[in-house]
Amino acid sequence: MNRVKDKVCIVTGAASGMGKAHARQLAREGAKVVLTDLNEQSGRAVAEEIGASALFLRHDVSNEQDWQRVMAATTDHFGGLDVLVNNAGLMKMGTIVECTLADFRKLQAVNSEGVFLGCKYAIPLMEQRGGGSLINISSIAALHGELFNAAYTASKGAVTALSKSIAAYCRTKKNGIRCNTVHPGGVLTPMVVKLALGVEELSDEAFQAFDASGIPEGLLCQPEDVAGMVVYLASDESRFVSGAQMVVDNAEVITAPSPV
Repeated sequence: MNRVKDKVCIVTGAASGMGKAHARQLAREGAKVVLTDLNEQSGRAVAEEIGASALFLRHDVSNEQDWQRVMAATTDHFGGLDVLVNNAGLMKMGTIVECTLADFRKLQAVNSEGVFLGCKYAIPLMEQRGGGSLINISSIAALHGELFNAAYTASKGAVTALSKSIAAYCRTKKNGIRCNTVHPGGVLTPMVVKLALGVEELSDEAFQAFDASGIPEGLLCQPEDVAGMVVYLASDESRFVSGAQMVVDNAEVITAPSPV
């Protein structure tokens, strides 16, 4: 307990899935958490569940003015910023031939431009506190490529490369800010279940009823498994970790495929 006591954290995409798990776990470890999402109803419910140490804000991560508003509200409410978890993201299946330009641009706007904007506006606030931690959720898709996921792979590759640039910048500036990427493999989240079922919308009841027994053991982890890594990177335990790619995938990337 109290591994991140009194640290002020922003978690984007916190209404469900991994973001919800990150926010809960950070709060359990003593943090003050600003949860942001476009899903106001679910986001407010998570914040209310956490209690007085949480604040929900509606937030489109692809919108620069929204980022400025979120940073100002965080500072007004909690007095500053120590940790940013850039978790919000979209996935749209499709090979390079199948993917439309519109879909490609939409994923870049949310998955990579959203991270750019978050880090851009978080750094000055963290410098005022003498340091901080930028945690950008990437994917193993950025490490080995996924032929069926061209736009998503490209967006997560951009997050990974940008994070290295930010880490190098912060080291040179000696501003005490760390920047790392987290690379989950498969995670049992509503986004993944929607893709598995081929649906655009998924109720909480349908997600809870989803039968994952047909998925090979070890292929999917729980959001809490990724949240553990996020808490570590948010805490002072990782004070000398920056520019790293933290993989949470049960050795999927380094395991050779089974012979046909």
